[in-house]
Amino acid sequence: MTEDESEDPQHLMRMGQPPSNRRELLRKLIWIGVWLVFLSAPVHDLVAGRHTPAGTAAGSVGLAVFVGAYLALVFRNMGRPFPGPVIAVLVAFLGVLAVVLCLTLGPAWLGLFCYVSVACGATLPVRAAYWAVPATGAVLMLVGLRTDVEEAKSLFLLVVLIGFAMTGVGQLVRTTVELRQARATVAQLAANEERLRLARDLHDLLGHSLSLITLKSELAGRMLPGHPDKAAQQVADIEQVSRQALVDVREAVTGYRRPRLSAELAGAQVALTAAGVTAELPTEPDLTGIPQESESALAWALREAVTNVVRHSGARRCVVEVVRRQTLDGPVLELSVEDNGSGGSGSAPGNGLTGLTERLEKAGGMLEAGRAGQGFRLVARVPTGVPVHIGSRA
Repeated sequence: MTEDESEDPQHLMRMGQPPSNRRELLRKLIWIGVWLVFLSAPVHDLVAGRHTPAGTAAGSVGLAVFVGAYLALVFRNMGRPFPGPVIAVLVAFLGVLAVVLCLTLGPAWLGLFCYVSVACGATLPVRAAYWAVPATGAVLMLVGLRTDVEEAKSLFLLVVLIGFAMTGVGQLVRTTVELRQARATVAQLAANEERLRLARDLHDLLGHSLSLITLKSELAGRMLPGHPDKAAQQVADIEQVSRQALVDVREAVTGYRRPRLSAELAGAQVALTAAGVTAELPTEPDLTGIPQESESALAWALREAVTNVVRHSGARRCVVEVVRRQTLDGPVLELSVEDNGSGGSGSAPGNGLTGLTERLEKAGGMLEAGRAGQGFRLVARVPTGVPVHIGSRA
């Protein structure tokens, strides 16, 4: 499981991205539409028959234009925002239209300033929003002096708070987008670095061998007509060099495929957390003096143990320890994985534990697995070349 899959599943609304399907489109429309509750007062004012037919028609058109501009501005900002000048013009247009509608149609329209404040907080840069939101509240109070001061006072705090709240939401969206872009950049850089490292290793492994094969092939070609015995020797040298090159490549590929204990610990943390298991793991184990083959064996043991915990144990807690111990057979590095689950239903060791035992024995180590109290415990040990000092953990 990757980090993006765990944090950005298909059934959730993706912040800072345009909707990719109808379901996301519907969710984002609902999220925006919740704020349309403040239109109840203007709509009621229009249908109550308090204005002339011309005034009602003009008010309906003005309200429709206001809502359309607001939805276009806020909804577009959730995915692909308008350019800065366009946003500024639209926000100013909403403010002017709200002032005109309130002064011409009455205090029932003061709620439009809530939408102006939301637009300021959600779409403007943070510094601009910090003065635009209070300015919206101030304009509301000035308009209230001409219409209804008490109504303006009751809406002032809401207008300011809702504007600053949307400023925080907008900053969260921008941070989420920047984080997603940074993750993509880091992943790309890591992939590029790995390609360069592989290219360097292959060049170091094969450059000399292929050059030698080419040279000896040319010599064999020149010797073949008159000196077949010397040409045969060159061909034998070519075979030897090519076989050695093949061995080098296989060792290099094995090194790339070999699991590392630190990487497996990080993967175990993700897997256990995703399975709802409380995990306690070391962060940076001391691997001084541990051969790569021994580290690889411990990494395979950790992977198998965590897989069993997630799939079969039903555990709610798992503790992983990597410690150095002094035993009668000498210093060892010990990996222990203990959980509080059932340990599975099988009574005999499975293929995974059998394979781990063979792998650890090949590295000079050993494996122990069985019930431990209320759970199951797996212990893998490999020898180290570094003695454990007296007083260290044993």
